[in-house]
Amino acid sequence: MRPSTTYTDRIDRVTNYLREHLDESPSLDDLANVAHFSPFHFHRIFTTVTGETVNQFTNRLRLEKAARLLRYSKDSLTEIALDCGFSSSSTFSRGFRQYFGIAPSEYRKGAEIENSKIRKDLFPISEYLLPMSDEELRGNFPVEIRRFPERRVAFIRVIGGYEEDRVPNAYRSLISWAEERGFWDKATVFGMSLDDPSVTPREKCRYEACLTVPVGTRADDEAGVSIMTMPEMDYAVTRVSGDLKRMATATNYLFSTWLVESEYEPEHSPGVEIFADKENVLNWERFDLELCLPIRRF
Repeated sequence: MRPSTTYTDRIDRVTNYLREHLDESPSLDDLANVAHFSPFHFHRIFTTVTGETVNQFTNRLRLEKAARLLRYSKDSLTEIALDCGFSSSSTFSRGFRQYFGIAPSEYRKGAEIENSKIRKDLFPISEYLLPMSDEELRGNFPVEIRRFPERRVAFIRVIGGYEEDRVPNAYRSLISWAEERGFWDKATVFGMSLDDPSVTPREKCRYEACLTVPVGTRADDEAGVSIMTMPEMDYAVTRVSGDLKRMATATNYLFSTWLVESEYEPEHSPGVEIFADKENVLNWERFDLELCLPIRRF
C-alpha cells in the first residue's frame, strides 16, 4: 500500500525544507505548517510516508552531509559540525561514532564505515502490532465516516499518562464526580492523547479522561474537573475489541494505511477513543473502543 500522491507531495515539501535547513532546528509545528498538516498528526504522517521519524530523518541527513564534507572538504570538525546543525564538535563526534561505528577523524583519514545503525530500529511500534495482511487489516477494522455534533465535555488532564495508574485514577475520579451529579447514565466516555510518545518524553505526555455532560455544566476546581466544548466535526471511525496489541494494530492501520490512502486529511484536533462499554472503562487488559480520527476532505 502506498500513500496518496497528495500526502507524498506534502511530506516532500518538508523533506526538501529539512535538507535546505540542516543547520537549523525547526519545531514540529513549523514543519507541520510547511506541509499544511495538523500538528496533532503531522509526526505520525511523516513517519508513515518516509519510514523514519523527523529526528531520525534529520539526523541521518546531517550525518550523511557531514560524511561528505569530511571526505571532500578541508573544513575543520567544528566547522563541519556547525554547518550540519550540531551544537558542537563533541556532540557531532558522539553522534557520528554512534551511527557509523567510527570516529569522524578516522573516517576523514580513509577508514571505511562497516556498521551503520542509521537504518536500524526505525519502528519500535512493530513490537506491539499483530501480524496481519492488508486484506486482514481492512476486514478486521472497517472504517466509516461519522459526523459528531457539538458536545459539552468534562475532563481531567493527566501529565505522564504512561505512568502506572495515573489514567485509571483520573477515570475513577471523573466517574465518581459524574455519578454524584447524575451525569453518568447518559454520558459518553472517551479519552484523548494529546502527545505522541515517539516525540514527547513519556513523563510529559498528556492524556485527557473525558465524558459528555449537559449544556451549562461548569468546571469543578475542587474535583479537578475542567469543561470544554468540542465542535461539530467529521471523524473516521473503526471499532476494536481486544488487548493492547489489537488496539495498537487498529490505531496504526487507521493512521498509517487508511488515512494516507484516503481522500481526507486530519483536522487540527486530537483523536478520540470512545469506550463502547463504559462500564468497563477501568479494565485495561481488554478494550472495547471506537477509534475516531478527526478528518476533512482535501
